[in-house]
Amino acid sequence: MSSIAELFSNNRSWAKDLNSQDPDFFAKLSLQQQPEYLWIGCSDSRVPAEKLVGLAPGEIFVHRNVANVVVHTDFNSLAVIQFAVDVIQVKHIIVCGHYGCGGVLTTLRDERVGLADNWLRHVDDVIQKHATLLSHWDNETARCNHLCELNVIEQVSNVCKTTIVRDAWERGQKLTVHGWIYGMSDGLVRDLHTSASSLDEARSIYLKAITALPE
Repeated sequence: MSSIAELFSNNRSWAKDLNSQDPDFFAKLSLQQQPEYLWIGCSDSRVPAEKLVGLAPGEIFVHRNVANVVVHTDFNSLAVIQFAVDVIQVKHIIVCGHYGCGGVLTTLRDERVGLADNWLRHVDDVIQKHATLLSHWDNETARCNHLCELNVIEQVSNVCKTTIVRDAWERGQKLTVHGWIYGMSDGLVRDLHTSASSLDEARSIYLKAITALPE
């Protein structure tokens, strides 16, 4: 069986299993989506959003890109955030990175991979901003993992600064932005303690999250 044919076979098995558990599952799913969560994560194939937190289809709105970056000029991510906040009205935005991120490590090593180098310059900005802090770790693995954490913290700050989130907070919409990181070696998600429900809180939490990183 070819790999593509196997995917179709897997899909039919998956749909059959869900139907056996709940015959009305797909009928209900097709009517609307009302997830409470927007997940902004890395494109890495080893970091599947729904599976990591045990949610079913329809329970989490997902945006993924290389190194889970949020840039104020990226209309792709902004459109996803705006749709999630204004239309679906999610209650939580989760920025989740992961240890050992290939995009982060490539940037840390100043390696070239192609067109993605331009995108990863945003991670390089994080390196330059926190060069003193990163210099505390001589081991490359430790430095990369802490850079993965710093990158999440910075992207959470970027999400909070978008006009979309700020407008939601100003009109009193209940919305909290979180920063998490996933460890592929143990399968666990860790809270980086960056949760914010207002712009003022986001500013104070950002400083606490940075200083809380071990030296």
